[in-house]
Formats: sequence, structure tokens, C-alpha cells
Amino acid sequence: MRTITVTGSEGLLGSEICDFFEKTDKVKKLDLELGHDLADESFVKKWFKDNPTTYLINCFAMNDHGNSKTTLFDFPLDFFNDYLKINLTSLFSVCREFARNNNEGAIVNFSSIYGMVSPRPTLYDGAHKDIGYCVSKEGVINMTKYLAIHLAPNIRVNCVVPGGVGDDQPQQRIDDYSKLTPMKRMMKKYELNGIMDFLCSEKSSYVTGSSYVVDGGFTSW
Repeated sequence: MRTITVTGSEGLLGSEICDFFEKTDKVKKLDLELGHDLADESFVKKWFKDNPTTYLINCFAMNDHGNSKTTLFDFPLDFFNDYLKINLTSLFSVCREFARNNNEGAIVNFSSIYGMVSPRPTLYDGAHKDIGYCVSKEGVINMTKYLAIHLAPNIRVNCVVPGGVGDDQPQQRIDDYSKLTPMKRMMKKYELNGIMDFLCSEKSSYVTGSSYVVDGGFTSW
């Protein structure tokens, strides 16, 4: 039986991943909805010292879900800093404390296709994805590589780069997104379970520093 910590455990993907692993493994959940503030370094240090697990899956993030109405020129710098604080600084803190309290195991971080390509404004009907989200998600990919080098060979660190997940978006947005995807649809939330199982097992024992793009081909154009 594996022991797995899932951050962002109450979100769309986090809850699905927890449900998947809980059928066979022991899962420990961390989420702001459960009263866990991962931006609080003191809390993070204590929690990981008291709760060592073999695997860590980081789903937590600040995400505007493409509903932002601010323009590039009135986007507050404080808001930009909030993205960096949660999506990069807090992520680094969580990964570091996991590694500090484990002699072996694996970390799986979550980036986004918008850490690889810029969002298309035409997909969001007058709104858009915030620049802070996109920049921070690109940083997750590089952080993963950095940690993979410094935590090897005992702890492997990889990254998953998911595309758009169907979650009751406006039908027009779903249709427009699907037209841009070779698979002609959005991802179903359970379609990450297989790669999570792979990366949190000895099946991926020689895999570290890698980013796995799971986007139905969206970034292949």
C-alpha cells in the first residue's frame, strides 16, 4: 500500500485523484478548504514533519479559470505577486519540506498548457487567463527540473501539464476549445489517473525531471 499526500485535494482534479488512489492506498489530504494554509511556512514545516509519505502530488494553485476582465495595463501588481506566492513560492516550500522529511519517494507537480503557450483570448468571450497564472505555471516546469537534479537519486520529481478539463464551462467555450484540439474534446477529469499511478510507482523508477503533456494534442499545432 502506498502513502500519498495530495495538495489541493478538494479541487476538481485533486478530488478525482484522491478518489482514485483511496481505493487501494492511504491518502493524506491538504487543502485550504480543510483549513490548511500552504502559504504559511510554519504550518508546512510542521505538517510534513508529522506526516511523512512516500509520494506527493501537488494540485493546489491560484487559478482565475479564464474569467478575468482586467486588461494587461490595469492588472494589479499585487495580484501578480499573489500568483507567484501561491503557485511558486508555496509550491517550493511544500516540495522542500516533503524532501526534508523523506529519504525516498516521488513528487508530481502540476503545470498547465498555459505554462507552455499563451492562452488565446478568443476562447474566453471578452475575458482571458491572467498573465500571473501563465507565468507561474511556466515556472513550475523549471522548478520541477531544478528539484529533480538536486533531490536525485533518492527522490524523483516530475511534472504533469494538463490541458483544459471539462467542468460545466459555457458550451460555446467548450466547442471553441475542442475545435483547437486534435482529440476534438476537452479532457475528462479521470483521464489523469493513469499517469498519476505511473509516476507514483516503481513503474517510473528511472523517470525524473520530465514534463508529461496531457492535452489531447492542443499544444501540437
